[in-house]
Amino acid sequence: MNSRDPYFDNDTLQAILTRKSVRGFLPDPVSAEDIRTILHVSARAPSGSNIQPWKVHVVSGTARDALSQALLQAHENGEPEQREYQYYPVKWREPYLARRRETGWSLYNTLGITREDKAGMKRQHGRNFAFFDAPVVLFITLDNDMETGSWMDTGMFIQNIMVAARSLGLHTCPQAALSSYPDIVRRHLQIADDQIIACGISLGYEDTRHPANQFSTSRLEVDEFTVFHADVQEKAP
Repeated sequence: MNSRDPYFDNDTLQAILTRKSVRGFLPDPVSAEDIRTILHVSARAPSGSNIQPWKVHVVSGTARDALSQALLQAHENGEPEQREYQYYPVKWREPYLARRRETGWSLYNTLGITREDKAGMKRQHGRNFAFFDAPVVLFITLDNDMETGSWMDTGMFIQNIMVAARSLGLHTCPQAALSSYPDIVRRHLQIADDQIIACGISLGYEDTRHPANQFSTSRLEVDEFTVFHADVQEKAP
């Protein structure tokens, strides 16, 4: 993917193609107007029966700093994570295990973290709870009695947020890790117990000099995950 790619002639496709998980942000503030624009546009995400199950908490300033400090403290103290839903499969199998390992070790290699450097791994994981230095983090929740369809709707809403952010020159990092300590997040943001914390999304301007942002994940080619069904030939009796 490069600027000569024909997809870059289309602004929407460019926003999608340049979306990535940024793990190093500049301290530059994000305007309230831009945040409202992103959320206004993202709310056009498809939703079964238009129930729009998502809710958003926008966290910045001293509220952001206090929450980050509490999450980092829990991480440093080795408090067990208490995520309220199962994000990954209980038992890993191929090809998903290989893809996961490739992504994890490629990122660590980019950062100079070896397989033996457990402290370095923990330190990098802790960067999640500093929101990778982003000035704004969005917490996405939905009612805890919602079913799979509402999770799908919320996922499409989250994707809209990330693409809309790119259209305004911003970057994001969607982080399931930010749902690891739900009690802390609830306490700081006064989120009701009937809400489940799906994820957090760090939002800001990319620090292009940060080594973590030199890492880019691979993607399968279309023909590796797609079957095209068109004209059907009837089988002879």
